[in-house]
Amino acid sequence: MTGHHTLQETEQAIQRRLGDVPLRHDAMMAVSNIYRAAAAIRQHFESSVLRGADLTWTAFVVLWVVWIWDEMETRHVAEEAGISKGTLTGVVKTLEGRGLIERGSHATDGRLVLLRLTDKGQDLMQGLFPAFNAEEAFVVEGLSRPQNETLAQTLRSVVTHLEANGDERRTALRAESPPPPRRSGRRPRA
Repeated sequence: MTGHHTLQETEQAIQRRLGDVPLRHDAMMAVSNIYRAAAAIRQHFESSVLRGADLTWTAFVVLWVVWIWDEMETRHVAEEAGISKGTLTGVVKTLEGRGLIERGSHATDGRLVLLRLTDKGQDLMQGLFPAFNAEEAFVVEGLSRPQNETLAQTLRSVVTHLEANGDERRTALRAESPPPPRRSGRRPRA
């Protein structure tokens, strides 16, 4: 259970509240359950296998991305990790302080910063990932291999749909409503 109420209690409360409203309840439940599953998985990993390494989920994902790609520009690491560049800055500062990651200059463009794991970071990921994968197997233990494959393919379809169509949809939705006022109280620039 990731919240105060179980998944079943939440679904029943939603049905009571919105049962007569003409909505795509199947879509709502699917997206809600993706979010709840992701939150439950993240919480499980942070309080189990990542705890021993003193890593947050975000720090692990940054290390994973850099480990897989060897060396990468910061902006691409942020994109791959699904975080903002500002968040990446703080995470990298922490990981640098622990001697796990280092910054380097781009060979042809001095404005660009590259990230790479240190030897200590490489050793950490090589030792940690088998334990991380064992927890991945634990998380889906209740599913058969074919169910795991179907789940992976289904989620991949959601991601590829958003990659292909999300920008256009977001642009259209933003065009329908003006941006909210800036938090500073100043008016947005034209």
